[in-house]
Amino acid sequence: MKCPGESSKTCGGYFTMNVFETGLEKFVAKTPKTVGETGAVRIVFLLTLNGRALRQIHRLINALYRSNHYFYIHVDKRQDYLHRKLSILEKQYPNIKLATSRYSSIWGGASLLQMLIASMKDLFLLKWHWDYVINLSESDFPIKSLESLENFLSVNKGLNFVKSHGREVQRFIKKQGLDKTFIECETHMWRVGERKLPRGIVIDGGSDWVALSPQFVSYVTGKQDELLAGLEIVFKHTLLPAESFFHTALRNSQFCNTYVDNNLHVTNWKRKLGCKCQYKHVVDWCGCSPNDFKMEDWPRIQNTEDRQLFFARKFEPIINQEIITRVEQFIGFNDHHLLRNLEGYWQSIYHIDDLTSSTDDLLLTHAGSIIRQNAKILSEKGCTIDIYEIVEINSYNYADVYKGNLILHKAVLNKGSEIILETWYKQKKYMEFNFGNHLAENIKIFKVSSDYDQKEMIFRNLANILGPLSEPVLLYQFSPILEKKGENLTLIWLDPTGLIADVNVIIINENNLTNFIKPNLKIPLLPGIWKVGLFEHYELIVLTKFLITPLESFSGKDLTHQEASIIHSGSQNAYKDFSNIKPLHFLPDEEENILLQKISQSNIKRVNNDLKEWIDSLTSEFYNVLGLCVNQANLKDITNCGNYDFDDCSATEWSSLSPDPKGSIGKFNKISSRLDRV
Repeated sequence: MKCPGESSKTCGGYFTMNVFETGLEKFVAKTPKTVGETGAVRIVFLLTLNGRALRQIHRLINALYRSNHYFYIHVDKRQDYLHRKLSILEKQYPNIKLATSRYSSIWGGASLLQMLIASMKDLFLLKWHWDYVINLSESDFPIKSLESLENFLSVNKGLNFVKSHGREVQRFIKKQGLDKTFIECETHMWRVGERKLPRGIVIDGGSDWVALSPQFVSYVTGKQDELLAGLEIVFKHTLLPAESFFHTALRNSQFCNTYVDNNLHVTNWKRKLGCKCQYKHVVDWCGCSPNDFKMEDWPRIQNTEDRQLFFARKFEPIINQEIITRVEQFIGFNDHHLLRNLEGYWQSIYHIDDLTSSTDDLLLTHAGSIIRQNAKILSEKGCTIDIYEIVEINSYNYADVYKGNLILHKAVLNKGSEIILETWYKQKKYMEFNFGNHLAENIKIFKVSSDYDQKEMIFRNLANILGPLSEPVLLYQFSPILEKKGENLTLIWLDPTGLIADVNVIIINENNLTNFIKPNLKIPLLPGIWKVGLFEHYELIVLTKFLITPLESFSGKDLTHQEASIIHSGSQNAYKDFSNIKPLHFLPDEEENILLQKISQSNIKRVNNDLKEWIDSLTSEFYNVLGLCVNQANLKDITNCGNYDFDDCSATEWSSLSPDPKGSIGKFNKISSRLDRV
């Protein structure tokens, strides 16, 4: 067509494009110096902690501690155990402070940014003189010496280190859900609608791990200007706000020329494993999370040697501790040959001083039964103990293999001395194979537990402690050399009365050799011994059993008849009709089924000692006591009991009371200004 403004020229057409240029210079992040005149630099390590990995936190502090640096520790409001244990450090070291205002943060929640801002405000109230604040979690660990970090930061004072998503802004906005309005309420991020982002603002983000200068931190935590006032409104209703707020404030403020596209971290991303929508229970979105480093990932850390990366994540000693020891050697630790229990790892599951300890009904029921089992073993050797209090329960790993749980408990010995004992126990393994079936030899894992972590492909419930209110999951793994793929197999869940509770179908293929099945079962589950069988055309391939432990107490009080009749009655009325499914030699016959139903009806009525006897009979079938020791302080009073000689816990390799220098805060060395572990 002829141009409306100039008829002598032609314009328009099917593929017409308009190209505009803003005239603004393209943003280029600052390049930090690698060499220069070094000087003193003071760092605040802002530790934002969750969970119960106390010994790993001690290990992290040991690696970073110098008397000229600071530690500001925020412990999640719900984590009473960690806060109580770390409060001791505040009294011992003037450069360690715990946050007094604590938040209950969730993955992706607005509360995480609120916590970071509140913590950074506190840094100025403490009158500390510092040059950088670096936020770390319990799953971070340094991958270069502290001296390397100090030298790097000292020649780059005033710069701010954040990690950007890259160039595609719109794609990042969509992926992060920044164009959606979220509200955090009752530990959940609710998506409530669409929204338009403010015009004239460059949206940026990528990672919530940062290293910031005091000038910029003072700006974002101080008196708000128009930019910050607007960003506060936007990010109050933003998913994953800590991954974007600091970046966006940097890009749009007078600090834009201090922006460095590097958060000093290397992160172990394995997208196929880490992007499983595992946070659906806390957020109306599907996010991703990095994986734990294992020894197989060591080359990724080695490859950072010549790069400006000083920390890595994630590390979990409950998953793999060997990689952490290797990293320590990599950054200059040379004391490993002097450390006792180098390959041991203990992590607290329960402590009597926890605010919620009295209502941990399943764990206390289970542990009480284990130590009663132990008391019977001692009584057979002429030693009488009266158990009256469980102090702590730990999980125990050695050389990255789960070795069982440890129960620290008080007891009265032979009606006289009060002692503290620790009992070591582990679940018995149970798998029954039908090697007449060609698939049986290809099965590597076939077990039931709860708290399955899709990202790490393990059960977090290491001891397989399940009760009527638990949600069991079956994990299976076939060998990669499996010949027959693409075959449909049947999974049958049998309750303690012999009724089929659920049936699942598994399709075996190359992408499905390791997977989990969550049955469609309503709670409460019927207490007792459950069975799960895997079948090919109703021919058994493999069978496993698992225990649903009856509860001895409810909300910290002994179970009443009325509560027992509700909690222990199961949900058999909710089962579907599976009468058409008749697996060979798996279901009890009619007479046995009637007997099992009668026994179950009788068990429902059990309370007090009668209930304990039932629980103990089930527990002894599934768990073995492996060892027993006594607290060193009690050895002065008693070394043996009847025909039983007590071991000293502090000299016993498996005990949580034995020395663990790597997992304890070291002794301050005035010469080196650091903590010595030996």
